[in-house]
Amino acid sequence: MSGKRGSMATALWHVAPGRCELREERLRIPREDDLQIRAIASGVSRGTERLVHRGRVPESQHAAMRCPMQEGELSFPVKYGYAAVGLVEEGPAEWIGRRVFVLHPHQTRFVAPIAMCARIPDAIPDRRAVLAANMETALNVVWDAAPRLGERAMVIGAGVVGLLCAWLLARIPGLRVCVVDRDPARAKLAASLGGEFFAPEAAPAEQELIVHASASEAGLRLALDRAGFEARLLEASWFGDAEPALPLGAAFHQKRLQLISTQVGSVSPAMRGRRAYADRMALALSFLDDPRLDALVGPAVPFAELPSSMSALLDPPAGAPQPLCPIILYD
Repeated sequence: MSGKRGSMATALWHVAPGRCELREERLRIPREDDLQIRAIASGVSRGTERLVHRGRVPESQHAAMRCPMQEGELSFPVKYGYAAVGLVEEGPAEWIGRRVFVLHPHQTRFVAPIAMCARIPDAIPDRRAVLAANMETALNVVWDAAPRLGERAMVIGAGVVGLLCAWLLARIPGLRVCVVDRDPARAKLAASLGGEFFAPEAAPAEQELIVHASASEAGLRLALDRAGFEARLLEASWFGDAEPALPLGAAFHQKRLQLISTQVGSVSPAMRGRRAYADRMALALSFLDDPRLDALVGPAVPFAELPSSMSALLDPPAGAPQPLCPIILYD
C-alpha cells in the first residue's frame, strides 16, 4: 500500500425530511483488503431514495433497508445511496487505475473492502455503469419470476427497474412483453427495449406473468385485474410506510393467482446457493453492454449542487419531465 492516508472527502447527508447537506470527513486508513476510490459518478435510485429523503422508511424496516456502506440511521442523519462508480487510487497494484462499481452513498472519495468492489468491463461507460445495482435487482426479479417460453408477460411501471425487467424478459424467445405506465413519454423508450407500451386503461388482460414495479396501489390493483388464470404476480416495488388496499375478495381466489414478493435483499431461492455477490454483480455489469440503456440515465447534476437539487430530482414539479436515474457527476 502506498500514497496518502486519511484523505479528506465530502459526502451527502440527509439530515431531516426533505433536507440534505454536504459534510466533510476524513477517510479511515485503508487496510490490506481495502481500496481507496475517487468517485466519478453515482446514480440516484429515485424510488428508495425518495422514501429515505422524506423520512418514510418504517422504523420496523430500518435494519432491512440499511445499505451495505451506509453511515448514520434512517431516522436522520443518514448517508444513503448504493450506485457509485469510481477509480481506484490506492490498494493492491492490480487494482490501481481500475474502474469499479460499489454500493456506496454519494461521496467524493471513499474506502471500501475489495469484496464490495466490482470491476467494470472496459466496454461499459461510466454513466451506464451506475445502473449496475438496478440491473442486479431486475435480474433477481426475473429469477423469481421464472418466465416460460411463449408466456404473455406484463411489466407495470416504466421506471428503471421496470424497464430493465422488460428488457431482460424481451430477450427470452417467444415471450411477448407489455409495458404499462401512465406517462406516454415512456412509450418510445419501452419499445426500444423490446416492450409494447400501453396506457393503464388499455392494458391487455389474461397476462400469465406480471411484474409490478410502479409502487402504487393503482398499479397493483391493475395487475390483479389483468392477470389470467393461475398467473404469477411479482411485487418488485417497495411501498415504504404506505398500506395499499387490494380487491382480494374479487377474482383473486377464483383465478388462483400467486402474489410473490421479490427484492434484491434476498436472492431468489433457485439461485441463492449458486451465485455469490461478486458473481451477480459481474453478470449485471455484463448485461449493461447495450447502448440503448443509456436512455435510462439522466439528468446529470454536479455533486456540489446535489443538496439544492435532490428534492426536485426525487419529486419534480407538476408537469415537469420525470427522470429515470439521475446521475451525479464528480470533479
